[in-house]
Amino acid sequence: MDLPAFRSRNYRLYFAGQSLSMTGSFMTQVAILWLIYKATDSALLLGISGFLGQLPVFLLAPVSGILADRYNRKHLMILLQVLGISISIALMIVSFLGWANFWVLLSLGTLSGVLKGLDVPIRHAFVTDIVNREEMNSAISLNYAFLNTARLLGPAMGGIAIAKVGAGFCFLYDSVSYIAVLVALFAMQIAPRKVESHGKHPWHNLKEGFKYAYAVLPIRTLLLLLALASLLNMSYATLLPIFSVEVFQGDAATMGFLTAASALGAVFACLYLSFRKGIQGLHKLIAFCPASLGVAMIIFSYSHMFWLSVAALTLVGFSSTLQVAASNTVIQHGVEESKRGRVMSFYTMCFMGMSPFGNLILGSSAHAIGAQNTLAIGGMVCIVGSLLFVKFLPAIAQWVQVGLQSHPSVPSQSAQ
Repeated sequence: MDLPAFRSRNYRLYFAGQSLSMTGSFMTQVAILWLIYKATDSALLLGISGFLGQLPVFLLAPVSGILADRYNRKHLMILLQVLGISISIALMIVSFLGWANFWVLLSLGTLSGVLKGLDVPIRHAFVTDIVNREEMNSAISLNYAFLNTARLLGPAMGGIAIAKVGAGFCFLYDSVSYIAVLVALFAMQIAPRKVESHGKHPWHNLKEGFKYAYAVLPIRTLLLLLALASLLNMSYATLLPIFSVEVFQGDAATMGFLTAASALGAVFACLYLSFRKGIQGLHKLIAFCPASLGVAMIIFSYSHMFWLSVAALTLVGFSSTLQVAASNTVIQHGVEESKRGRVMSFYTMCFMGMSPFGNLILGSSAHAIGAQNTLAIGGMVCIVGSLLFVKFLPAIAQWVQVGLQSHPSVPSQSAQ
């Protein structure tokens, strides 16, 4: 089994460190959601907390994109890991001391969102520093593979840990796991790259990146479709505590397994992309994904059979991750290197930055018309969006072909 990205020593280090750390991050997320729901018993407050925890991703992603183009990405990554371990330690302390009330969790969750808003665009752009173009498709797919393996293991482990020993141990594991990332980053040897001139004002850099992303039709349409799916369906995890307790009469472990079902489908999607040769035809898969995501979400919304709900969420995970990873791959192959960080920041805004608004919409809607109706309506809108996107496929196919011809592969300076 030959995965091209593993030819790079730097990527092997990156993969090892992030695999451990991501599991801890998802354990922390499920612990925070569960503690908030148990403390408030409110779908509306779940939505509000999700909104405030994810809003910084939307607001700070453009800033992060500018940083990724102007500064050393490895140094930025190290700084962000140090800040991340500080927040995780704070969550661990307040949990063990019994101080984890709604306002404390809301504050620390918001700080974690600030960190995520700065981290994600830099992380996406950083991958291109440690692999060459021939390895890029494999590396991006593997990134989502370990991300979603962590989504599979983290919530399940977190749910069991909460039930058996308490939420504080989720935060403890997360704190320790950051060390693996720092060790990996310090061990990497990365060749210098040309960075954006500091002579331009950051606001000019931001406008330049936005104009570029808007002017390129394939980038614009890919990002808009991703934003639609993210806004209406990918925030469904906020409502899982309600389905776990009210529909299936379960507990934290039930929520963990429902989350893990989606992650299992995501892993299948990433493995498929990891072994896929080239990027031709990916745009057609992207067009199909929101429709299959919408159908699966409608099935999950009204299912009262646990096995059917698990199957539906597996398809949700497969479809959403295939869209997210394939969109990333297509955009990374065509984007200009000088604007990569900023374009990936807009990608992050459309992918993760929609979560706060999705959380607020889903939480408010669930409060008004019920969680089941809310998710079903979102699924229907995604099906319509998928159908509208089809007319842009020829333009995207042409853009991909031009990108492949304009950006020949170069030897990896990190492969050892």
